[in-house]
Amino acid sequence: MSIEFDATRWSQVKEVAREWWAGRLKRPLIQIRLEGRDPQRPAPRHPPRDFTAQYAASITAEEIVDVWDYELSKTKYIGDAFPAIWPNFGPGIIAGFLGARVKPEEHTVWFEPVAIKMPAELCLACDLENPWFHRVRDICRAAQERWQGLVQVGMTDLGGNLDILASFRPGESLLLDLYDHPEDVKRLTWQAHDAWWQYFKEFNAVLRPPNPGYTAWTPIFSESPYYMLQCDFAYMIGPDMFDEFVKPELAASCRRLEHAFYHLDGPGQLPHLDSLLAIGELKGVQWVPGAGQPDESHWPEVYRKIRAAGKRIQLAGGIAQLDAVARQLGSAEGIVVLDTLPLSRQAEAEALLKRYGVM
Repeated sequence: MSIEFDATRWSQVKEVAREWWAGRLKRPLIQIRLEGRDPQRPAPRHPPRDFTAQYAASITAEEIVDVWDYELSKTKYIGDAFPAIWPNFGPGIIAGFLGARVKPEEHTVWFEPVAIKMPAELCLACDLENPWFHRVRDICRAAQERWQGLVQVGMTDLGGNLDILASFRPGESLLLDLYDHPEDVKRLTWQAHDAWWQYFKEFNAVLRPPNPGYTAWTPIFSESPYYMLQCDFAYMIGPDMFDEFVKPELAASCRRLEHAFYHLDGPGQLPHLDSLLAIGELKGVQWVPGAGQPDESHWPEVYRKIRAAGKRIQLAGGIAQLDAVARQLGSAEGIVVLDTLPLSRQAEAEALLKRYGVM
C-alpha cells in the first residue's frame, strides 16, 4: 500500500477528534495535506477529475478508485490530517437520484427537471433503482474493497432540501411557490427530507464498516454521524421565510446527526445566523464569505457570535487566516482548519503546527 498512513495514525486522529467534539481539546484541529510526495506506484489509466460525475459510464468504479489511490499516494498527511476522498457528483445529487437530468460540465454539475411540473404535481419519492444512485454506491463499495478502512470515504454531496427542490422548480419558480403554494413546498420539503435520510442510510450501509468514521464533502472527522448541512437557496429569502420553510427540516436533521455542521455561504445568509445558532443540536458553522468578499480574517463579529453560542467553527480559508482569527477570538479552541499545500512548504506548515501544540 503506497498511501502513507497506518492504524497507529488513525488511532491518533480518532482520539483527538473525540476530544475536540467533546470540547476538551485546548487547541484547534489542523489538517494539512502536502502534495508532491513520490507515489511509489504506477500512474493510473485515467486522469483525475474535479467531479466524479465527469467520468464516462464505461470507466469502472475500480478504475476511478485507482485514480484516487494515486492522488492520495502523492500526499503527505501532517497534523490532524488523514487520507480521505468523496464521490463528487455535484451539490445536491439527490435531485439526480429522484429523476432530474444530471449534466456534468467542466466546472460543475447541473441538475434539470425532465419536465416542468407544478408543485401539486410533484412527488419526491426515494428511488433505489436509479442508475446515478447505483453509480455512487458502486464507487463507494469499490473504495472500501480497495482500502479496507485505510482511507476515510466521505458521503457524497446529498444537498440541502430546498436546494434539491429548486432543481425541479428552477429559476424563480420556487421563490414564487413560497407565496403561491406554501403547503406544497412544505410537503415536498419533508418528502426530500425522508429521501435524504434514506440515501444517507443506504450509503452508510456500504461505507460502515470498514470506514473509520464519518465525513462529508468537508472532511471533518467524526466517529458518530456527521454531515455538513446546507441550504444555499436561503441566500434569496428573509429570516421569516427561513424560519418557516428551512429551519424546521434543518433542525430535524440536526437532531438525527450527533455532529451537525452548517455551510453558511455568503453575506446573504448572515441574516439567518441567529436563527441557526438557536438550534441546540447544531454543533458548528462553516462560514464562507464568498467571491469578491474580504477573507475570513475580516469577519470577527461572525466568529464571535458563533463561539458565544457554544458552536464550533470551521475556518474555510485555510491556515492563512488562523492566526488573525485566533487573536480576534482570544484563542483557537473549537476551530477546525483544513489546507492543502505543496510539499515544499512542509517546514512552514510544521512551524504552525508546533505553534498551536499539534506537534
